[in-house]
Amino acid sequence: MPPSRRVVLRAAIAACGLAVVGCSPTKPAAGASTRRTDPAAQDTAGLQAALAAEHVAVYGYGVAGAWLAGAPRRAALAALDAHRVRRDQLIEMLRARGVAPVPAAAAYELPFPVHDASSAARLAARLEAGTAKAARALAGAADPALRGFADRLLADATARQATWRRLSG
Repeated sequence: MPPSRRVVLRAAIAACGLAVVGCSPTKPAAGASTRRTDPAAQDTAGLQAALAAEHVAVYGYGVAGAWLAGAPRRAALAALDAHRVRRDQLIEMLRARGVAPVPAAAAYELPFPVHDASSAARLAARLEAGTAKAARALAGAADPALRGFADRLLADATARQATWRRLSG
């Protein structure tokens, strides 16, 4: 994976509070510019970051769901399905641009131990905060269709985050 894609992937993962298991952080190459002036390149980077956040959310909801029962478990499964749909939409958007989507990591390190329903709900809230952060970055896209997509991502993530915060106690 080129350094620029690694940086995008790690930034999105960090936004969700997780880390890739077994990998050390990477930095941009010396002299590499972190600012892009090409709007299409910025939009693509935003899509990649949003996709990376969705990869993290899919993984994290798999963990959180294992600790939940009843209505919270059904909510986690619904959120997992929603994140899978968003992930697939982002992959298609990137492929339509002729860009290889960032792949999901095999595993991610959780930001804290998940050992009960309350910690699972806290993790879910953290995942939604990460996807919301990625959506906010995409909201500045040059493409109006991407801005609308980012608005929907942000609204969905914000609503789910509020629910999970309430459930986490």
